[in-house]
Amino acid sequence: MLSPHFRALMDTVPDGVIVIDGQGTIQSFNPACERLFGWTAAEVIGRNVKVLMPSPYQEEHDQYLARYHATGEKRIIGIGREVTGLRRDGTTFPMELSVGEAQQDGPPAYIGIIRDISDRRAAEQALRNREARLASIIETIPDALIVIDGQGLIRSFSPAAQRMFGYTEGEVLGLNVSMLMPSPYREQHDQYIGRYLATGEKRIIGVGRIVSGQRRDGTVFPMELAVGAVDLEGERLFTGFIHDLTEHQAVERRLQQLQAELLHVSRVSVMGQLASALAHELNQPLTAVVNYIKASLRLLERAEGADMPLAREAMDKASAQALRAGQIIRRLRDFIAKGGTDRRAESLDGLIEEAAALALVGARESGVRMELRLQRQDLRAVIDKIQIQQVLLNLIRNAVEAMSGQPERILSITAAPMATPEGAAFMEVAVADTGHGLDDAAMARLFQPFVSGKERGMGVGLSISRSIVEAHGGRLWPERNEHGGATFRFTLPLLSESEENQDA
Repeated sequence: MLSPHFRALMDTVPDGVIVIDGQGTIQSFNPACERLFGWTAAEVIGRNVKVLMPSPYQEEHDQYLARYHATGEKRIIGIGREVTGLRRDGTTFPMELSVGEAQQDGPPAYIGIIRDISDRRAAEQALRNREARLASIIETIPDALIVIDGQGLIRSFSPAAQRMFGYTEGEVLGLNVSMLMPSPYREQHDQYIGRYLATGEKRIIGVGRIVSGQRRDGTVFPMELAVGAVDLEGERLFTGFIHDLTEHQAVERRLQQLQAELLHVSRVSVMGQLASALAHELNQPLTAVVNYIKASLRLLERAEGADMPLAREAMDKASAQALRAGQIIRRLRDFIAKGGTDRRAESLDGLIEEAAALALVGARESGVRMELRLQRQDLRAVIDKIQIQQVLLNLIRNAVEAMSGQPERILSITAAPMATPEGAAFMEVAVADTGHGLDDAAMARLFQPFVSGKERGMGVGLSISRSIVEAHGGRLWPERNEHGGATFRFTLPLLSESEENQDA
């Protein structure tokens, strides 16, 4: 028999408490059990506890007790486990069951503590459903998703990332994410994470940018990278979403080719119009020049003193007409040079990195190794981004072609601030190669239009590049470097602190 004190304790316990004897007969059934199972204590006391269990627990329960009495082997007694309970109305529910043996004189008794875990199971199922939905989303998104920790070690590698880089998830988990990057990004990556964790300074985190990735087979491809930081269970993790730009760049290159062809046709048309305009505009002054010179020659042939003022006047008029012809040409040149540009304050480091990534598409197959040296000061200049990137693309492509067939092929891109003697601040960008170099004749003719060192070149790239740089207030010039190759340098005026503040 249970003491009144023990019964009073059982009545106040929030969990269900059942006491059974050695045959499994219910001796006590507290109010919490009545709420859980829907039976009153009077209805179940004296009945076998199996009435509270669905199959197969009903059939197994007596075996557990008999085996325990015979051998001492614990299948339920002394062990907590999750089982299923059966309510009076026939519904079932998950419950956590802990069974202990009561120490008393006389026949053995067993106390079962029961906790309804329906809410916990529902929460766990909801979590599994969310995880399954998230996994389904990650499985189907076309962009790659990579999760890394604060040490740069890969924690998750989506199916799209596996297809993009050629590795399985098992091959990369636990390895540093820098394995997916070519130089110089590989050497710089851990520095970015360390600096961000130490100072909060964002170089990649929270910023979308174009960089280069390296596949398992060693090929390099342009990609757009967006990185975010997240705190998960007290740990800082970084998520990277990657979009392969290879196909996009191929389409863009084709569009550029079509645009170039269209521009070529347009230039031919404009040149025809200009030729007609020049012929019409220059005909009159040039005809006058010829007539004045012929008249001067006739006056000079007579060699009479009275004719000398007339000859001088005729030559003055010829000179004036020649100047008029020159003015016509200058006006036409100024007209051609005019054109709107979209200039704004741009970060030069990011611009250079994007241009390098785009220009080196396919360069790995040429055996070219790139060295990118930037000051990382986030210096800015008011520029037309597309035009300056076109200058860089032209210089980089020229450098790659110049190194064709060379035993050592190193492309170096350096950017550093500089100041003129007058105190003006500029950014100097240098593109250096280890190619065949430039002789004196080539140096003298580099910027002449329609003069090219390439077999199929039109000879306008450097000329246009210099015009773009000079239109931005800088200059472009070539040098021979210590490796025997060529270095092309150009400068761009930087924003002053007052201009930066005004722009901000």
